Amino acid sequence: MKRAIISFVLVVGLVMTVFAGGSQQSSSSTTAGGDKVVTMYQLKVEIKDALDAYAAEYSAATPGVTVSVETLGGGGDYGGGLRAKSQSGQMPDIFQIEGMGGYEIWKDYIADLSNETWVADTDLGFMVDGKVMGFPVAIEGYGLAYNADILAAAGIDPATLTTRSAYEQAFQTLEARKAELGIDAPVAMAASVSGGMWWVAGQHNLAAYWGGGLDFDDTSVIEAALAGQMDDARFREYAQYVQLLFKYADQNVLLNGGYDQQVGAFAQGRTAFLHQGNWVDPNLAQLGVDFKVGYAPHAFTNTPQTGLYLFAPSWYVVNAQSPNAQAAKDFLTAMATTSAGQRFMVEGAGMIPAFKSVTLQPSGQLSQALMAANARGGNYGVFFGMLPDGAGQNVFGPIYDLFAQDPDNLDQFIADMKAAIAGLPRM
Repeated sequence: MKRAIISFVLVVGLVMTVFAGGSQQSSSSTTAGGDKVVTMYQLKVEIKDALDAYAAEYSAATPGVTVSVETLGGGGDYGGGLRAKSQSGQMPDIFQIEGMGGYEIWKDYIADLSNETWVADTDLGFMVDGKVMGFPVAIEGYGLAYNADILAAAGIDPATLTTRSAYEQAFQTLEARKAELGIDAPVAMAASVSGGMWWVAGQHNLAAYWGGGLDFDDTSVIEAALAGQMDDARFREYAQYVQLLFKYADQNVLLNGGYDQQVGAFAQGRTAFLHQGNWVDPNLAQLGVDFKVGYAPHAFTNTPQTGLYLFAPSWYVVNAQSPNAQAAKDFLTAMATTSAGQRFMVEGAGMIPAFKSVTLQPSGQLSQALMAANARGGNYGVFFGMLPDGAGQNVFGPIYDLFAQDPDNLDQFIADMKAAIAGLPRM
């Protein structure tokens, strides 16, 4: 399992000094042998090992270039780390943004990638004013993951979990039969800000309110929120779904657990459901999961919802001010267009590539479920990238944390969220 720590990776002849505070050499640095050092700063902690290995492989195969990857994710303050690098003159050659909020902060550093060869092979490049400014890391997505064996033993058909009332009945059944089923709780969900898990509820679960049950590209709810307006009836239905999840979650994981505890509880068969996306596939494999896994929708209304949530979660961007910008672009192009890069994305990182020409199929069960859902259609968009930078971590995450501590206080949660949404235009 990966933890949310800063990790420096030295690859193929790279000689670096790690300074106190986590800074790295500038993007114009070279190795002792004269190689250009392309520095990459990324936030997907769950692909760290695979990305480190690919960077080493690429460096060995590319004369004159060494790629060094630094990872900070899993709830860590990635944005704060990037600001610290900028202030110290250590801006990386490749870094990651999660939407327009990040772009607006770093646009002076972000190179135009419109002429790169991979652009024609994807529909998910990050676009600004008709220009492609970001390389899509992957297609990601989520629903409520389930252990099919536990649900079958409890007599619950996951295909019926399309309304909030269906979930309530299923959770009650699981709760009443915990001892028989050998589980600690129906759901593994984490909401602790101190545990670095603010993003599970304050970003990914909240996405259900922004886009659930709507057309894939319907941004009307989040656009209203950006103007300070809440849809009161819709949000109350959504809040009741959150309340169900919190009430039937493993309370230790919910209130105190980190990423490892949440994923581990599900992987060990101690919960029937897991509130995570397909990015946990490599973790589940490492933990030896051999039971059937699938996705049910985050159905928060009593009008049936059957779709999953699909999106490009983030984009790699190239530092336009770096003398190594071309070498950085070449690294991303190789990731998208070469067999080694494609194997890294699919087989190493367990991701669904955003590039149409990739024919490899992911081995992870959750990624397979997403690909099947994508083929069926009828899925929902994920729009938290439209929010002001820091809204999920600093505004919404703490509100969910408080609600998790007292899920009976539904009206207070709704009031707190309404006030937070009203404040979005001033962020």
